[in-house]
Amino acid sequence: MTRGELRVYLGAAPGVGKTFKMLEEAHRRTARGTDLVVAYVETHGRAATAALLAGLEVLPRREVAHRGTRFTELDLAAVLARRPEVALVDELAHTDVTGGKRWQDVEALLDAGISVLTTLNVQHLESLNDVVQQITGVPQRETVPDAVVRRAEQIELVDMTPEALRRRLAHGNVYRPERIDAALTNYFRVGNLTALRELALLWLADKVDDQLDRYRAEHGIDDTWETRERVVVALTGGPEGDTLVRRAARIAARAKAADLLAVHVVRDDGLTGADPAHLARQQVLVERLGGTYHQVVGNDVAEALLDFARGANATQLVLGASRRGRVARLFAQGVGTTTAARSGSIDVHLVTHEEVHRGRLRTRRAGGLTARRRIAGFALAALGLPLLTWGLSAARADLSLPSDILAFLMLTVAVALAGGLLPALCAAVGSFAVLNYYFTPPLHHFTVAERENLFALTAFVLVGVAVSTVVDLAARRTRQAARAGAEAQLLATLAGAVLHGDRPLTALLERVREAFDLEAVTLLQRRDPERHPTDARQREEAWQVSAASGGRPSLTPSDGQTEVPVDDGLSLVLRGRPLAAADRRLVEAFATHAAIALRQQRLGEQAAAAHDLAEIDRLRTALLSAVSHDLRSPLASAKASVGSLRSTDVAFSEEDRRELLATAEESLDRLDRLVDNLLDMSRLQAGALALDMQEVGLPDAVARAMDDLGDDSRAVRLAIPADLPDVAADPALLERIVVNVLANALRFSPPQRPPLIAAGCHAGRVELRVVDHGPGIPEEARDRVFRPFQRMGDRDNSTGVGLGLALSRGLAEAMGGTLEPDETPGGGVTMILSLRAAR
Repeated sequence: MTRGELRVYLGAAPGVGKTFKMLEEAHRRTARGTDLVVAYVETHGRAATAALLAGLEVLPRREVAHRGTRFTELDLAAVLARRPEVALVDELAHTDVTGGKRWQDVEALLDAGISVLTTLNVQHLESLNDVVQQITGVPQRETVPDAVVRRAEQIELVDMTPEALRRRLAHGNVYRPERIDAALTNYFRVGNLTALRELALLWLADKVDDQLDRYRAEHGIDDTWETRERVVVALTGGPEGDTLVRRAARIAARAKAADLLAVHVVRDDGLTGADPAHLARQQVLVERLGGTYHQVVGNDVAEALLDFARGANATQLVLGASRRGRVARLFAQGVGTTTAARSGSIDVHLVTHEEVHRGRLRTRRAGGLTARRRIAGFALAALGLPLLTWGLSAARADLSLPSDILAFLMLTVAVALAGGLLPALCAAVGSFAVLNYYFTPPLHHFTVAERENLFALTAFVLVGVAVSTVVDLAARRTRQAARAGAEAQLLATLAGAVLHGDRPLTALLERVREAFDLEAVTLLQRRDPERHPTDARQREEAWQVSAASGGRPSLTPSDGQTEVPVDDGLSLVLRGRPLAAADRRLVEAFATHAAIALRQQRLGEQAAAAHDLAEIDRLRTALLSAVSHDLRSPLASAKASVGSLRSTDVAFSEEDRRELLATAEESLDRLDRLVDNLLDMSRLQAGALALDMQEVGLPDAVARAMDDLGDDSRAVRLAIPADLPDVAADPALLERIVVNVLANALRFSPPQRPPLIAAGCHAGRVELRVVDHGPGIPEEARDRVFRPFQRMGDRDNSTGVGLGLALSRGLAEAMGGTLEPDETPGGGVTMILSLRAAR
C-alpha cells in the first residue's frame, strides 16, 4: 500500500491563519474532484474560519467522557472506514483527554494510504520546546517529534508580521474579548513574536537545505549555489591561524545560520610543515566557535582548497596573506594569489597578519632538490662560465693559474649550492675544459705541459664533485627530516582528534581515510586465527568487520588496493587509490593504533559486562536482605493460624475458624505472589524469561487481575471500550502486570477516590491507564520507583520488597510494550501500559 502524503501548514504563533490556509486548499482540491473530508478542524469561534467549512464533507467526531465532562475528539476509526483520498486534521500537536497523541493518529492515516493536511505551531516542535519556553516563559506540554514533521512531503510557512498579528488579536479575530488584554501583554509581545517567527524561518530553512543537498547529490551538481553562506578558512598550521579563524567566524556571523568550516591541506608528499600544537589549538577554537575542522590531501594547495570549497558548496574562502618575501614572489605566486585567480564564483578574502613576509612555512617537496633549483644551477653555470672566463682573461697579467683554479672552484661550489650534484658536475667539467684551454700552458690547446698543473686540474674536479655530493646529500637529509617531522605532526594531529571523540576507533579510521584521500578504510578481524581457508567463499567468511569508515566496507583483505596486516588476526584494508610506498610506514603506525583502540573498546565492553554482573550481584545481595522480613511475615502468620486451628487447648467458634483460615489463605497468597515476583525478576535478570505470545483481550486480563486482588478491587472504576482490539501478549504475564500496577494504585488511593482503569487504541497501540489520586510521585523520582527493591521512602518493610513496578516494567518491555508514569490531573499517578495491537 502506498503511504499517503503529509502537508503541514507551519506557523510561528496562534492566529497567523494556518487553519484558514488549510481550508482554502481543501476547497481548491475539492473543486478539482479530490475525495476530501474534514476529519477534525477547530474554528475557535472564528466566523471566517467556520464559513470555510461550508461545502466540505465533515465527519462526526468521537465523544469522550472524562471526569464528568464530555469532549469531542478525532474519530480515527471513522476516517479509516470512510477511506478518503485526503483528510484535514487540525492541530497536529494536540493530546486528547485520554492521553492520545494526534500525530500518532495522523501517522496511522498516512500508513493507510490517506493523505493528510494539518497545522502546527513552531512552539510544538520537540527540538524547539525548551527554546520557546525560555523566550516566552510559557511551557508547552504538547509536542511533536521533529522527525514526523521533517518526513512531510510539503511544509508551507504561514507567515505574518508581529504587528499585523497583534492587530488581528486586538480586533478579536484570534481570542475571545476577555483574553485579548492578557495575551497582548504576555505571550503576544512583539519581542516574543519576532523570536518565534525567526525560529520558524530558520527551522524551515534547515529543512529546505536538506532537500537542496539531496537534489544536488542526485543530479551530480558540483557548481556553487549561493543559497546559504558557507565560509571556509584555510589553515597552514602557522601561528596566524588563530587570527584567520576568528576573522572567518566574524564573516560567518554576519549571515544568519552560516556554516564555518576550517580546512588544512596536507601535501601528498607528506611535507606539511605545520605545527601540530598550532593545528590542535586552532581545531579546538573552530569547534568552540561552532565550526567544523577538516583535513585533505593535495599536492597543489590552491586546487585542493578550491575542490574542498566547491564540494562544501562554500560561498566565501578566507586565506592568510602570503608569508613569502619579495624575492620569492618574483619566482612564484603565493597560494592566495593563485586561489583568487581560480576561485570563480567563490569570494576569496586575503587577511593580513603578523607573519606576513616572515619567510616560507614549508619545504617545497619531498625530493632532494626541486626542479626549480636544478634549473637555477644550470643557469648559473651557463652564465657564470663565460663571464668568469672573460674576467680572468682580462686580468691574465695579474693572476696565476692557482688563482684561476680557485676562482672556477668558487663558481662550482656556488652552482652546487644552488642546483645540487648534476649542475655542479657539469660546471666542474666545463671549468676543467676552460682552464685547460684558456689558462693552462700551452694556451688554446687541450694539453697540459706541466704535471703540477695536471694535478691541480684533477684536484679541482675532485673537489667540485665532493662539494656537489655533500650539498645534494644535505638536501636529501633535509627532505628525510622534513618528512619525518610531517609524519609526526600528522600523527599528533590525528591523535588529538581521536582523543576528542567519543568513539576512538571509528574516529581514527575516519581521520586515516580523510588524511590519505581514500574511499573506505576497514579494520578486519579473522574469526579463527588458526584456520586458513582455501576457496573464495571460505576466505570471505573467515573475516569480520570490526570497524569501518567511508563507503561500503571491505569484506576480505583482497577487496581493497592496500592491505596493512597488524597481526595474524587483524588487518587494515584501504580502498580508493593505491598507497604510495613512502606512506605505508605511516599507515602501519595508524594500523597499530587501530589495534590498540580495538583492544580498548573490547576492554570497555568487558568492563560494561562486568558492571552488569556486579549489578546482578548487588541485586541478589539486596534481595537476600530485603526478603528476610517479607518471607517470614506471611509464613509466621500462616503458621500461627494453622497452629491455632490444630490446637486442642482452645475451642474456636465457627466464625473464629473462618477468620483464621482466611488469615492463613491471605498470608499464603502474599507469599505466592512474592515468590512469583522473585522468580520472574531472576528470569528477567538472567534473560531466560519464556514468553507465550497470544492474542489477549484486555478486558479479560483486567477482570482476572481484579479477581486475584479480591475484595480490595471492588471499588475500582472501569472505562474500557467494548470494541477494544486484542493485544499481543503473554496472558499470564499481562495479568501479573495489571495485578502489580493495580495493587500499587489501591495501596495509595484514598478510599473516597478509588482508582480508575481506562483503555484506548491509538496508531496500532493499545494503552491501559491505571489512574490513582494518591500523593503522586515527584518527577525526579519517577525513574527510581522502577528500580528493584525501591519503595517510596524506603522505610516501610510491611508493604512488600519493592519489586512490583520494576517487574511490571520488565515484563512489559519483554513483550514489546512500555510502562510509563504520568501525572494525574488534580494529583496522583497514572501508570500507562502500552502494548501492540494484535491486528
